Amino acid sequence: MTDLLRSPHDTLQAIAGIARHAGDAILEVYASDFEVRGKDDASPVTAADERAEAIILAGLRALSPDVPVIAEEEVAAGRVPEVDRVFWLVDPLDGTKEFINRNGEFTVNIALVVDGQPGLGVVFAPALDRMFLGAQGSGAFVEEQGHRRPIACRTVPAEGLVVVASRSHGDAAALESFLAGRQVAETRSAGSSLKLCLVASGEADVYPRLGRTMEWDIAAGHAVLLAAGGRIEVVADGTPLRYGKPGFDNPHFAAWGAGAQHNGHRQD
Repeated sequence: MTDLLRSPHDTLQAIAGIARHAGDAILEVYASDFEVRGKDDASPVTAADERAEAIILAGLRALSPDVPVIAEEEVAAGRVPEVDRVFWLVDPLDGTKEFINRNGEFTVNIALVVDGQPGLGVVFAPALDRMFLGAQGSGAFVEEQGHRRPIACRTVPAEGLVVVASRSHGDAAALESFLAGRQVAETRSAGSSLKLCLVASGEADVYPRLGRTMEWDIAAGHAVLLAAGGRIEVVADGTPLRYGKPGFDNPHFAAWGAGAQHNGHRQD
């Protein structure tokens, strides 16, 4: 196991500091009349994405100079280091559409991947001043208003699942098909990787993502979810979602809380 996971509390503290520094830079742009540009894949990018990524890259290279970093804007620019069993996954501004729409539901995502699984991660929503943290063997936490408290996935209540879905990306027909036969109490919308964190904190029970995502979009939230007792499964075959895949694309997946898949009462 990498040295970064031998002292997960210290590593999380360091990553939290880097995420907050990046969040400050994001909020400076957020408060301005910023320009929105299109990348080669037609997705939007702003100065906030770029400034935050530069801060995170510098911080991670100082913390762990020998560990490669896969970061969204670096990949978009064609700078993709080779990865082995340990590497960082970074999305400096997850939820750029939420940022552009100024609804506050965007995050800084930093995760450490070890042997195909996220060993620890931090998800920071700077506009909401809400940070989620999680590491293998150390549990999951939320930090807000200067206080940190543990979080955990909940048991599904008798009235059924609370489903969280994407605010900016959604396929209503695919979601309806996925939920068919399950007892659903409520469906909520949220932006960015906050959806994974809502499952981790017991505020929701399942997040089906039936569309394209990249590994850096979800690795940090996945780390928090795992530390809180949840899991992410590939929809097609139920296997655990893994990282370091060619191209860093994810298949369709579902993020579940504690026992949620069985307690949703699907009749197949």
